[in-house]
Amino acid sequence: MAVKEPYNESVWSKYYGPNLGYIQEKYEQFVKDPSSVENHYRDLFMVSGPPPLAPEQVKTPQPAISGDAEWLKKAVKASKLIANIRIYGHMAADIDPLERSSNPMAKWLELETYELTREDLNALPASLIWENAPDGVHTAMDAVHRMRQAYTQTIAYEFGHVHDERELRWLNSQAESTSSPAPLNNTERKELLKRLIQVEQFETFLHKTFVGQKRFSLEGNDALVPMLDEIVRAAAHDGAEHILMGMAHRGRLNVLAHILGKPYDIIFSEFHHSPNKELFPSEGSMGINYGWTGDVKYHLGADRAVREGETVRTRITLANNPSHLEFVNPVVEGFTRAAQEERNTPGLPKLNTNKAMAVLMHGDAAFPGEGIVAETLNIGKLQGYQNGGTVHIIVNNRIGFTTESEDSRSTHYASDLAKGYEIPVVHVNADDPEACIAAVRLASAYRHQFKKDFLIDLIGYRRHGHNEMDDPETTQPVVYGKVRNHPTVYRLYAERLQREKVVTGDDVKNMIAEAENVLQQAFDQMKEGKQKNAESKTSVALETETPPQRPTAVPLASLQEINRELLSVPDGFKVYPKLERILQRRKDALNDGERVDWALAETLAFATILKDGTPIRLSGQDSQRGTFAHRHLVLHDSENGALFSPLHQLANSRASFGVYNSPLSEASVLGYEYGYNVFAPETFVLWEAQYGDFANAAQVIIDQFIAAGRAKWTQRSNLAILLPHGYEGQGPEHSSGRLERYLQLSAEENWTVANLTCAAQYFHLLRRQAALCGQADARPLVIMAPKSLIRNPRSTSAGADLASGTFQPVLPEPLLGSKPGEVKRLVVCSGKVAIDLQTELEAARGQDWSWLHILRLEQLYPFPERELGAHLSDFRSLEEIIWVQEEPKNMGGWSYAEPRLRAIAPQKVSVQYIGRPERSSPASGYADVHAFEQRRIVTEALKLNAQVQAPVPSS
Repeated sequence: MAVKEPYNESVWSKYYGPNLGYIQEKYEQFVKDPSSVENHYRDLFMVSGPPPLAPEQVKTPQPAISGDAEWLKKAVKASKLIANIRIYGHMAADIDPLERSSNPMAKWLELETYELTREDLNALPASLIWENAPDGVHTAMDAVHRMRQAYTQTIAYEFGHVHDERELRWLNSQAESTSSPAPLNNTERKELLKRLIQVEQFETFLHKTFVGQKRFSLEGNDALVPMLDEIVRAAAHDGAEHILMGMAHRGRLNVLAHILGKPYDIIFSEFHHSPNKELFPSEGSMGINYGWTGDVKYHLGADRAVREGETVRTRITLANNPSHLEFVNPVVEGFTRAAQEERNTPGLPKLNTNKAMAVLMHGDAAFPGEGIVAETLNIGKLQGYQNGGTVHIIVNNRIGFTTESEDSRSTHYASDLAKGYEIPVVHVNADDPEACIAAVRLASAYRHQFKKDFLIDLIGYRRHGHNEMDDPETTQPVVYGKVRNHPTVYRLYAERLQREKVVTGDDVKNMIAEAENVLQQAFDQMKEGKQKNAESKTSVALETETPPQRPTAVPLASLQEINRELLSVPDGFKVYPKLERILQRRKDALNDGERVDWALAETLAFATILKDGTPIRLSGQDSQRGTFAHRHLVLHDSENGALFSPLHQLANSRASFGVYNSPLSEASVLGYEYGYNVFAPETFVLWEAQYGDFANAAQVIIDQFIAAGRAKWTQRSNLAILLPHGYEGQGPEHSSGRLERYLQLSAEENWTVANLTCAAQYFHLLRRQAALCGQADARPLVIMAPKSLIRNPRSTSAGADLASGTFQPVLPEPLLGSKPGEVKRLVVCSGKVAIDLQTELEAARGQDWSWLHILRLEQLYPFPERELGAHLSDFRSLEEIIWVQEEPKNMGGWSYAEPRLRAIAPQKVSVQYIGRPERSSPASGYADVHAFEQRRIVTEALKLNAQVQAPVPSS
């Protein structure tokens, strides 16, 4: 609540003598419980602050008391009282519109608890207990009045968990000031009332026009819309070019209409023309979940040095969001970082956090309930992810579907999780819109000042059930008994402004009529089929064809020059001696007769992509060094720890390169990288799992965003996901990248899934994927990255293979195929098992293998039917096609490949399986069992007429 300065001579001049004592008693009663005093007294105190002291009380007490031990004790107790008002004032604040909260800490705010009286405090100077007390605060009693006024009204503060002394001092001074954040003037108050009327009339119009349809109304937290208005204004004034928003379904239609400017008639059309009136727009529909982007102009005013009349254009984006609550959070954070960075020069991207701002709206049950919230808060201050602070708003209706707060969290407040990250928290009563605006102004000022997150807990209620077809009284009869009789916020605020002579009754009626007319006109326009030709600017045309092959070879001389650059370090930089020897082995790798390993192929691909002008961002756990100590894209000086990346010094590089070690989190980081890539599609973004199956923890991001984003939202991404995969006896948690899950999600040309066997293939595939950046046919890439193959000589390539050719979806085994007409068995496989087969072939070089050929399926999706068919046409004697895999039969590629192989197999050619039997666990935990099984698979695959599925011993 914005309150005027406490000593107003014209207001208080008629109170003196006993009358002044009476009004002071009324004020003390008001501070303890505002509802206990008459309305006119409550309004008086809320507008004018505390009454003045009697003349004799205004005099500052004589310092002589400082030598009295009893008075010193009283001063100490008074200091504790002031401190506890700061700490516990929120527990006694008026922040619940339905007055459901108890005040367990209220005793810590009472004089009696500290054995103090009003006379004691009137005899103590304020300066003893409040350093730099503001004007008008003379005695300790004045200080207590002012502090109660600041901390126990309709806005309440939790700052005690903020450990930075400078921040804490600033926050407390803002809370205790009556002029900062600036209170609203009368023009702003009228506009606020008008906005609240628009918000409510929109919901009311939907309710009566589309009876029984779900809309997930904002009613009860209507103040959210003017709060977002204020955030947009503040961010625009601070120079933000983009404001990126994320929210779930509650209130989403209202935000789309009033903050992002989605036309009413488009929204009405989505209701009116829905084939299923009971489901649309529901939380699983495009109407609720589809994103929107709007451009708004704001006059910059006098707070920046601009020419008269200059305006700023700010683009607001509301992210597409599935019904998986809170998972949009890291996506929006990635949007924001992408909007803040310049990537067109070598080195790290240049970050300007003033260019964009994130705003996340949370549910009160979801904020403490969904782990993705904590994961996302955790990355907020990390080097590769921080973006200058997010404003969080918990749209708190004190209930999750039908679950009461005591059943949905173990904390007192829904916001308590934020305390662990030292995020300042403000609780505000949704029925006091001016307090809501004050909270937003404080949040915006804090972010501008400290570049950190801020959280507003907007405490309201939910006027209807979880949706408008749900009856909430079956589970919350008492609460909804109160809701039925509780006036809406615009009515409360209109009454207040009328009492204060800011508006008249006719003004209010005109505002209502105007809002209703606009809605009705839009509805009539929609019925006549004349709705505006508006569409989300986040949409793109959906391409369903396989991207054309693009040239990816790089001249050998260029690769050799790049390799020399990569091995150069600044003068005086001391590379760790052991690593220095490893890196120097790459010196001749591109010469005739030498080989390029996996890590060098990747680095060369990155370097050439940067020279082509495409920025790169790579993140993951230990990605700078690489989980398997192979990458070393960031070098550490062995003497002083200084950092250096060879990819930052490339001559003729035309783009930035960022590689970041991520926190131990998959869902938030992968969501972040997806968001970054969607917002900056010209950037080649890669995420690497420490082990492939760790991506399980990000399955919602994969299912809802990466795999389906094109189909659901026509949202474009060419994110590359690297998932280390391969069976090397390391147990079930370090073997499988769960290839089968990505193949099951494959359809509509939504992405590429690959399982590679050599360095040149990796080089060409990375370059092919980078060439898709910013293109209409861009789509994600999922690679089953190697583990042991990183150092296996059989997966290396000659430099000439990088300098010519392109990525091949199907690779024939180089040791076989000299007599295609004699081939009876064709083995089709993918990934590491192909190298295991090659190892066995090399061990038996003298044997006649004319009856056998092996094809490596390097790209599984889109399925390379044409390439496989071309090979099959050469095998005139073919009797069987054998799919060989290291994964259990119910995992890996078999279920996906079997019907596709049968479809292209020549007549009378059987299609069979060799691999592990069906299992519930991805791999054995015993190395000897693993080795036995792997040996069996290889032996059966290379033995003509072998039993296809022999039993294996149990462990």
